[in-house]
Amino acid sequence: MPPPVVKVEGHFGEWLQGRLGPDGPVVLVTVRCPPLSVEAPGEGTPPFTPAQLDRFAGHLGLGALPGARRNFPMGAGAGGSTATLVAMARAGGFGGPPDTLAAACLAIEGASDPLMFERPDRLLWASREGRILRDIAPPPRCEILGGFWGEPRRTDPTDMDFDDITDLTDDWAQATEAADLPRAAAIATESARRCTARRGPADPTADLAGALGALGWLRAHTGSARGLIFAPSALPATGADALSEAGLTQVLTFRTGSI
Repeated sequence: MPPPVVKVEGHFGEWLQGRLGPDGPVVLVTVRCPPLSVEAPGEGTPPFTPAQLDRFAGHLGLGALPGARRNFPMGAGAGGSTATLVAMARAGGFGGPPDTLAAACLAIEGASDPLMFERPDRLLWASREGRILRDIAPPPRCEILGGFWGEPRRTDPTDMDFDDITDLTDDWAQATEAADLPRAAAIATESARRCTARRGPADPTADLAGALGALGWLRAHTGSARGLIFAPSALPATGADALSEAGLTQVLTFRTGSI
């Protein structure tokens, strides 16, 4: 019998990302995205060298790792590298705790997403340190209309050029605890706005959010994912066409938050 297939969700940018204090760690809250995923075993070329994969397997006490396949591009801000490692490790027989898997991913990537945890969007995550800083309530239930804008950009683990978002992390915890979607969307929008102002590139997401009546918008703070935030069942019928006409590619919709 063929081995069972392991499926690991990617993500779709971040609800917020930045420094915790002017000189503090880079932290984030990820956007869970069930439609984007990595499967292993699978036919595909992992985004790592054979030497890196050998080191990763060695960290976890595993032998040869299976291949994996993604349904989204690398550099999209969708967690492709972390999801690939997690899927390969689990398909290769790793059944240990997520903290151990996070440490192994960090050793290879230098910066990881919290996709080895069951509910990664409930964590304030230090991505360059591979550790949980705070457990938080899940984002309120919502729907995202999004796509990819511009060239892919893979994460540089030495890149610390982000705004201080200490104020947003505190507000986020309060908004999610209250299940206040409009407030959460406003916080995500502010984090995305700061990132675009500081790091670019300019894109049509804010204008699309206004034209389509979204509660707010979000982005991959490194990568090409861009999304509009709507209340459940409030997606506009013309939304996907509007994003495509504005130049976004691989337009998709998905439900996230308290699902």
